[in-house]
Amino acid sequence: METGKFFHNLMERKDFETWLDNISVTFLSLTDLQKNETLDHLISLSGAVQLRHLSNNLETLLKRDFLKLLPLELSFYLLKWLDPQTLLTCCLVSKQWNKVISACTEVWQTACKNLGWQIDDSVQDALHWKKVYLKAILRMKQLEDHEAFETSSLIGHSARVYALYYKDGLLCTGSDDLSAKLWDVSTGQCVYGIQTHTCAAVKFDEQKLVTGSFDNTVACWEWSSGARTQHFRGHTGAVFSVDYNDELDILVSGSADFTVKVWALSAGTCLNTLTGHTEWVTKIWPIGREINCKCLKTLSVSEDRSICLQPRLHFDGKYIVCSSALGLYQWDFASYDILRVIRTPEMANLALLGFGDVFALLFDNRYLYILDLRTESLMSRWPLPEYRKSKRGSSFLAGEASWLNGLDGHNDTGLVFATSMPDHSIHLVLWKEHG
Repeated sequence: METGKFFHNLMERKDFETWLDNISVTFLSLTDLQKNETLDHLISLSGAVQLRHLSNNLETLLKRDFLKLLPLELSFYLLKWLDPQTLLTCCLVSKQWNKVISACTEVWQTACKNLGWQIDDSVQDALHWKKVYLKAILRMKQLEDHEAFETSSLIGHSARVYALYYKDGLLCTGSDDLSAKLWDVSTGQCVYGIQTHTCAAVKFDEQKLVTGSFDNTVACWEWSSGARTQHFRGHTGAVFSVDYNDELDILVSGSADFTVKVWALSAGTCLNTLTGHTEWVTKIWPIGREINCKCLKTLSVSEDRSICLQPRLHFDGKYIVCSSALGLYQWDFASYDILRVIRTPEMANLALLGFGDVFALLFDNRYLYILDLRTESLMSRWPLPEYRKSKRGSSFLAGEASWLNGLDGHNDTGLVFATSMPDHSIHLVLWKEHG
C-alpha cells in the first residue's frame, strides 16, 4: 500500500514538471504586458503561503550590491556624497564594502581636512587615511570633551623661576636662585644645571645659554662647563628679552629701560640702541637675515590708543597677531592693514600664546583655551592652577606650535604650555598620548 502511494506521488511530480515546462515555453512567448497580466492573475489566486514565499524570494532577486558591481571609480564618486559617520556604518555591511570604502582616499582626506588636520599627499597607502580619520575623530572628541591634555611638574629650583624658553622637547628655566636648568620634558629629568646670575630671560642651543638678568646685563654661558663666555653691559634696567643669531654674529636684548640694544655676539660690544618704547620691552621677535634699526610702524587698535594690547604677539614675517580687550587682531605685515578681528564675549582679555592657520592658543587666569580659527569659536579649554603672575608675563610660554597649523596625528605630542608656580616648581600641560 505504501509502495503504491510513493509511485503515485512520483507520477504526479513528473506530470507537474511536464506541465511546468509547457507553461514556461508559453510564458516566454508572451509580451511583457501579457506576462504582467499573467503574474497579476496568479498572485490573485495565491494564498498566504504562496505570497510569503514570493516576498522572500523577490527581496533576494531585487537586491544588487552596487559597490561590488560598479567600477571602482564610480563607487568612489558615489561614496563622496556620504558623510564620514555614514561611511563608517557602511563599512560594517560586508568585508567587500569595508575594503572599497577604506580605499577611498579622497573621501577620508577630505574628512580629515574638515577636522583641521594637515594632509600629506605623498602617502600612497590606500588604507592610510581612514586610519588617520579614526585617530583624528578621537583626538577632536578629546578636545571637545576637555580631555586631550595631562599635567606634570618639574621640581628643582629653590627660588622664583622667572625665565622660560622651550625648544625641541627641552625646557630651559632661569631662577632667582642664581641657576639655570635644562629639562627633558618627556622624562622630567634635568639635563644640565649651571650657576648664573638672576635670570629674567633665557635662550639656548646645544652648546650655549644666553641669559638676560635683573642685574641689567646679558651673559653667554657654556652648558658643558658652566663657564661664562661673554658678558654684555650697557642697559640701565632689567633685561627681559633676548635673541641671537650665530650666523649673523648678532644678539638683541630688550630691557626695562625702554630700549632695545643690538650687540656683536662674539665681541660683546653694543652696535646700536633703539629707542621709542614708553614701557618695558618684554618681547622681541626672532632675528632674521637683516637687522633693520628703523621703526616701520606703530600698531594700535584705537585711534587714541586707549585700548592696550596684551604684552605677547605672534609674528611670522607675514602676519602680526596680538590680543587686546577688544579681541584678537591680525595685521598684514606688508601693508599693516587689519585683516581680521575676532570679537566674541569669551575672547575679552585673553592673552595670546600661539597663532596658526587652523588654531590659536590663548589663556587667562583660570584656563588654557584652543580657538578654532575657521569658526572663530573656543573649542576646548584646560584648567590652570594659580600660577605666578608677573607684569612682564614671561613666567609662562607655549610649547610645540606646529599643531596650530593643523593636527596631523604626529604633532599632537609633547609640551603645550608651561608656567612657573609660587612654590618654584614648573607646571606643564602636555598632550595626552593617543588611546
